Amino acid sequence: MPMLTDLQGQIEKITYSDKESGFTIARVTVDGQRDPVTVVGNLMSPVPGVILKMKGEWANHPKYGRQFKVIDYKTAVPATVCGIKNYLGSGLIKGLGPVMAGRIVKKFGIKTLDIIENKIEKLADIDGIGEKRIAMIKTAWDEHKDIRDVMLFLKTYEVSTGYSVKIFKQYGNRSIEVVQENPYCLATDISGIGFATADSIAKKLGFPKDSELRVKAGILYVLNHLADKGHVFYPYEPLIIECVKILQVNREIVVRAIDAAAAEGKIIIENIDDSVEESKTHNKAVYLAKFHFCETRIAFLLKKLVCSPKSIRNIKTDKALEWVQGQINVTLAKNQAEAIRSSLENKVIVITGGPGTGKTTIINAIIKIFSRLKTKIMLAAPTGRAAKRMSETTGHSASTIHRLLKFSVQKGGFQKNEKNPLNCNLLIVDEASMIDTILMHHLLKAIPTGATFILVGDVNQLPSVGPGNVLSDIIKSNLIPVIELSEIFRQARESRIIINAHKINKGIIPDIKAQDSSGSRKDFYFIQQEDPENVLETIVELVKERIPSRFGFNPIEDIQVLTPMHKGVIGAENLNAKLQTALNPGKDTVICGNRDFKVNDKVMQIKNNYEKDVFNGDIGRVISISTIDREVIISFDGHKMTYSFTDLDEIILAYAISVHKSQGSEYPAVVIPILTQHYILLQRNLIYTAVTRGVKLVVMVGTGKALAIGVSNNKTQKRFTYLRYRLS
Repeated sequence: MPMLTDLQGQIEKITYSDKESGFTIARVTVDGQRDPVTVVGNLMSPVPGVILKMKGEWANHPKYGRQFKVIDYKTAVPATVCGIKNYLGSGLIKGLGPVMAGRIVKKFGIKTLDIIENKIEKLADIDGIGEKRIAMIKTAWDEHKDIRDVMLFLKTYEVSTGYSVKIFKQYGNRSIEVVQENPYCLATDISGIGFATADSIAKKLGFPKDSELRVKAGILYVLNHLADKGHVFYPYEPLIIECVKILQVNREIVVRAIDAAAAEGKIIIENIDDSVEESKTHNKAVYLAKFHFCETRIAFLLKKLVCSPKSIRNIKTDKALEWVQGQINVTLAKNQAEAIRSSLENKVIVITGGPGTGKTTIINAIIKIFSRLKTKIMLAAPTGRAAKRMSETTGHSASTIHRLLKFSVQKGGFQKNEKNPLNCNLLIVDEASMIDTILMHHLLKAIPTGATFILVGDVNQLPSVGPGNVLSDIIKSNLIPVIELSEIFRQARESRIIINAHKINKGIIPDIKAQDSSGSRKDFYFIQQEDPENVLETIVELVKERIPSRFGFNPIEDIQVLTPMHKGVIGAENLNAKLQTALNPGKDTVICGNRDFKVNDKVMQIKNNYEKDVFNGDIGRVISISTIDREVIISFDGHKMTYSFTDLDEIILAYAISVHKSQGSEYPAVVIPILTQHYILLQRNLIYTAVTRGVKLVVMVGTGKALAIGVSNNKTQKRFTYLRYRLS
């Protein structure tokens, strides 16, 4: 360990600060030195004006010159009038900017901080500060003191500044006590803090590797990790093997911890029936309790709905079919007529088919008939964009499932349920392949037993992001009628996007010629590129220049890059960085982890936020960034939402997104990178889903070999679910 040097100074300016790691570059004024010193290191919530008492070492950076590397430090409040002014005006206290800080310091001088601490009511002597602002300042000041204590404690255990803020938000003044008693609760209570972080803290606190708290938390972590991959349960023996590998403890310890977690009701262990396919390799299934409850209830509620009498009167279906064709001025195909007939004769049905097969025509016809019967009709979809598209194509109001079920943060949970059901006789849900196990459970709870329930979707797309394979399981169960649409209608046959999508779905290489014999423009292109760097350059050029100039699309609003991966040269992270530089080179920036956001950026919400009424997959634009209020305002389809800097881990750049995240959405133009190097990721349903997101233009960039691999690969990742057997 080198000899450390002591250095004390006052922060003059924050040049850079990473919220997640706390890594900071700051300019610090030091007594006896003419110019400010550059200081680098992990600092907690650095604020101009704060005094740093540091231990560290001097170093020469090849580009930036002499720097002081901080190894350890303590903070103190500023002791000079200028320092206090900088401190208060730095954004430390919400609603208190440089101007108001200047007025306060001018009035109270060196005693300012003592006044705020002990005699805050005296701030009323300042013009522009009333009781409301005094209350705001007091709340923020007290919170800052408390959070500083928590951060100092957590800093010992190398917890990042961003996570420290979240821990304090969750537990308040109890944060230190909670972490000392059971650090593993951080992994389950706080978004973004995983088992690895909690385990690292626990190790420093002296928790042994084979502690029951650790192993139980580890089992829940493994099950949650497997749920992220789509599994509703996981087989008993493979789960034990996975836990032993990750936790590095003996099998016997894991078995005891599984039994203990089951006794506490955190997990459910269920024997698999000998008659089902899974029993050939596994005889026991281990569920997180919430998934077991939801899966069993889905089966119960769906069977109950199927068996309950209809709330609408019986009608002559042949006469209704004849009437509705005149109303919509369309001669229905055989499968379309079958779907409409089934909707009138059954309580629950599934309509599935690819693009251009007439699903919208069927929905419109069903709505016409049920409207004539003067029934109450509701339409819904899993995402905002899918609901909006449903409204546009039917002329009937549609909402997201979350809004339909009226989620309330204040009251806790969905307000529509068995006790307070939806007021409808017919519910049609589009994009049903996206509905996961938990959401389907909540939806079925709210459907009146007399209502007709119609699920519409494309079962060949990627399954839901959340655990389960609900639509596929319902179809395979043979519990309810399923109408499969395969005929492509004449108008749709003019689109190469639709034709190629169906070819891909059948395992046929799509037509990738640039144009037809007449030389007319096409809506589906394939640009051959072998090297990932060339693919990257081509995509940036396409989005920024070539597509907008030729087709007139807005590069940010109309063009969406869809990629099979997150990492790598053509992964979403790198593509976003390059596209942000090319399309939005603005300077108003806020840094969150390894991402920076600018005014005008295209962004995506990546977790459901019921309080804001914004959900996983919603895309918006950054409207403004305030360093004083430490807030970012984002517009989602005209709805403006405010995010504090500490909440920005819910947001990612969205110039490029994963194919999974695009489900339920359509875009005027999509660009899809596809390379042979990523053959493991290239599955038919992934390529099919990506292509079907494009409405007017699809451009694929990569190798023909990669496309051939993906189209031929019809093997999808196994998802462990038991729903189809519960329904059978």
